[in-house]
Amino acid sequence: MPRRPALLSPEPGAPFPPADQALAMPEGLLAIGGDLSPERLLDAYRHGIFPWSSAGQPLLWWSPDPRMVFRTGGVHLSRRFLRDLARSDWTVVADHRFGSVVAACADAPRPGQDGTWITPAMQAAYATLHDLGHAHSIEVLDGGRLVGGLYGVAVGRMFFAESMFSADSGGSKVALAALALQLARWGWPLVDAQLENPHLRRLGAEAWPRARFLDAISQLVDREAPPGPWRTAFGALPAASLVPAAATATAAATRS
Repeated sequence: MPRRPALLSPEPGAPFPPADQALAMPEGLLAIGGDLSPERLLDAYRHGIFPWSSAGQPLLWWSPDPRMVFRTGGVHLSRRFLRDLARSDWTVVADHRFGSVVAACADAPRPGQDGTWITPAMQAAYATLHDLGHAHSIEVLDGGRLVGGLYGVAVGRMFFAESMFSADSGGSKVALAALALQLARWGWPLVDAQLENPHLRRLGAEAWPRARFLDAISQLVDREAPPGPWRTAFGALPAASLVPAAATATAAATRS
């Protein structure tokens, strides 16, 4: 008889089943139900699990195998993009426009997808996590205009990216590269990118077996990194200043 995903208790503190019990088909589906309380969400990320549901579906929880992961020193940008970036006037900041970034991610068109999993309930849940200092946005600005960004959840010294968008070409790449650079400076080695796709691979993401991913994050989520806004710690980063680090990562990838 085919296995079924676990049915979660409505109690926010009820545990998830082990992530390695996720189904092979559909790939990575682990559990159904529960809620989007901060307690539940943080427990999910801590154990390598994330919510992903379309409007009208029950709440679904996933832990795919393999898992896409960026090393914070390994984001690749093409040489052509780096040449353009060196002349850019964009600036990258954090946690100034969280709601705008999430809304833009929800509205971003995605090939092969009808609608968005970033439902109003999801947006409200992540806004609460942001208010509590656990969810963060990276914003790429052209003057005062938001041209790209991403958002995700920080637990300990592990960042779990949720979604990104570009209003202008390359905006999401700049957000990702800036995030990776600052996390590397802080001693955070990894960014979770969730699901495998060719675009992420071109940017340097690696497909890790789920067991390797879970082992890696288990050593990071409990490392000291108090929650709170990143505005001051992240600062204002000129996009052009990303070029040396990104060029080094790209050159290393070309040699490997």
